[in-house]
Amino acid sequence: MSKQSAIIVPEGCTRVLLHACCAPCSSAIVEWLLAHGIEPVIYYYNPNIYPREEYEIRKNESKRHAESLGIKWIDDDYNHEAWRCTVTGLEHEPERGKRCEACFYHRLLKTAQKAKELGIPYFATTLASSRWKNLEQINAAGNAAAKGVQSTDRCTDRIQTDFPKFWAQNWRKDGLQERRNALLKEYGFYNQLYCGCEFSMARNTGSTEGSAPTA
Repeated sequence: MSKQSAIIVPEGCTRVLLHACCAPCSSAIVEWLLAHGIEPVIYYYNPNIYPREEYEIRKNESKRHAESLGIKWIDDDYNHEAWRCTVTGLEHEPERGKRCEACFYHRLLKTAQKAKELGIPYFATTLASSRWKNLEQINAAGNAAAKGVQSTDRCTDRIQTDFPKFWAQNWRKDGLQERRNALLKEYGFYNQLYCGCEFSMARNTGSTEGSAPTA
């Protein structure tokens, strides 16, 4: 008897806009999607990353990964100041606190908007592959982002178009965490040592590879 997969594909999902935080976190997810007949379109929107040089390194690694597989890769604006406005007043929040919630929603709302623009019915995020992230926060942000772009009737406030939908999934399941580590070595990916923003960087100064959070 074959083992039941812990990754549940939404009904009718053959294409997904995958918000990618970095190449290491994307790699095993993309491989799994392709192996299961689902076309991933990678969307790189991470204005939280600081400094700009760090952003460019991570972006280029994500692009390199997508190009090696021949899949579509979309780059969006790096507007760190706009992101800073989103987290104003939350600078001293701990990791996995309210600042992270605001950050997740900011990035996933843009992803939902892009999915709607492209006519892609589902979107997901590689943030949900990190053991350093709070999965409940990510799922809440994703579902709120989906609701924020779905069309509603102004008179009844009922949803008329329930797409795009957020594919809430723990992407560490089914051996994907182990496969991620293998692909990181196989591709020789740059492996960042902090989540991305200046606040996480300050809190993780001195961390060593393998123990520090990644975006």
